[in-house]
Amino acid sequence: MSRPKHFKYKSGQYMFVNCPKVSPFEWHPFSITSAPQDDYLSVHIKVNGDWTKAIKGVFSEVISKPVPVKDTSHGAHNPDYPKIMIDGPYGAPAQDYKKYEVVLLVGLGIGATPMISIIKDIINNMYATENAQLHQMENGLQRKPQDKNEKFKTRRAYFYWVTREQGSYDWFKNIMNEIAERDVNKIIELHNYCTSVFEKDDARSTLIRMLQSIAYAKSGKDIVSETRVKSHFAKPNWEEVYNKIAMDHPDGTNVGKFSLSQAHVKSSTKLHLIFIWH
Repeated sequence: MSRPKHFKYKSGQYMFVNCPKVSPFEWHPFSITSAPQDDYLSVHIKVNGDWTKAIKGVFSEVISKPVPVKDTSHGAHNPDYPKIMIDGPYGAPAQDYKKYEVVLLVGLGIGATPMISIIKDIINNMYATENAQLHQMENGLQRKPQDKNEKFKTRRAYFYWVTREQGSYDWFKNIMNEIAERDVNKIIELHNYCTSVFEKDDARSTLIRMLQSIAYAKSGKDIVSETRVKSHFAKPNWEEVYNKIAMDHPDGTNVGKFSLSQAHVKSSTKLHLIFIWH
């Protein structure tokens, strides 16, 4: 949707959405999936209930209408979409990710929506920082070290998206490909997990993994998610995840962990790494 001129928000925040054509009185909260630097606003809505079904219906009706001949002759056709009203943004714990040099982002199903905005924001901020430093060097200025009081401190992120159905990957397919393409410095480590597939030691999943590896080596595309991000099967082993992050950052870095679920909180003090849960 078009972004109002004075609408400012942070990644991780949410807003309420209303569609008068569906119901003038119903407002529903959705995490913002666009990044603050984008000139548009986006949310991802899972069809689950009367209101979301009605939203899909009114927009599908507009999209399915044939384009008038007179419109196609004058360039792009702009459909007459239903009016959308928004209220927000509203704060959420995930918006504090910038306080940490390393963040662990966990999205469960459609709960990955706030994490998508954060990932895009991290890449945008990193590019802005690099461009500013390059500009300083081009002008003969000394490159400034990172300031401890700098608002944006994140330098590394790990994203784990856990979903049951393979079809869920369609929600963020284009965004995941965009992130994989833009993240040339490998700032973001992306992991997709499809829990409906057999456990990794199951013989049936072994065949799938073989086909997956062959296809990925040839095309750079994952056959499960149909993106450039390779998928894993079953659920993540969170202890292994924490151990890996600890090994990547042996200097005792504080890691901010952001998730819509606290189901996998574990102590990592033995690893000399402190996970701060949100």
